[in-house]
Amino acid sequence: MSKGEKHHRHEHHLRRCCGCMASVLLALVLVVAFVALVVYLALRPSKPSFYLQDLQLRRPIHVGDPSLSASAQVTLASRNPNDRVGVLYKRLDVFLTYRDQPVTAPVSLPPQYQGHRDVIVWSPVLAAESVPVAGYVADAMKQDIAAGFVALQVKVDGRVKWKVGSWVSGSYHLFVSCPAVLSAGGFFGGSNATVLKFAQPTGCSVEV
Repeated sequence: MSKGEKHHRHEHHLRRCCGCMASVLLALVLVVAFVALVVYLALRPSKPSFYLQDLQLRRPIHVGDPSLSASAQVTLASRNPNDRVGVLYKRLDVFLTYRDQPVTAPVSLPPQYQGHRDVIVWSPVLAAESVPVAGYVADAMKQDIAAGFVALQVKVDGRVKWKVGSWVSGSYHLFVSCPAVLSAGGFFGGSNATVLKFAQPTGCSVEV
């Protein structure tokens, strides 16, 4: 056998080995993906439930020209309904909106793991000064405060992962919306500023 033929045969064997290794790696990736899919379909994780337990204004809502200033402490609870699937909250930003416009800056909650059937409660303070809003929004807020009835929304925007044993899923977008109805209940410290109190705990809509 000539030197050229030996070199050609060597290259042929090398290509076959590389092709075999690539096939094995591809097969492993497919097996892992298949197992992950089977686990996911078998367990069918349900999205967590959220509840707005309380909202307390720390001072009266101030309406500027046209802007809003607000400060409130909210109590938000989350429950994991799954028996065998944990929830990893990678990022959670909480803020208040009025008529679909943000009226407080988003507050980031720390990443947290929620075990099976566990309940987590957060109580962040949401505040902002002179947030610019559309003129019709400022006018609507003045009218609602005068009428003693203000409908806000507590929003949560974040990312979650599912966890089963050592297996962790990819990241999913989480969006939560909680209605927060405030009604008149007296005056702030003897002033003419109406106290708006949280009407009752409410369930939240959750999208994952």
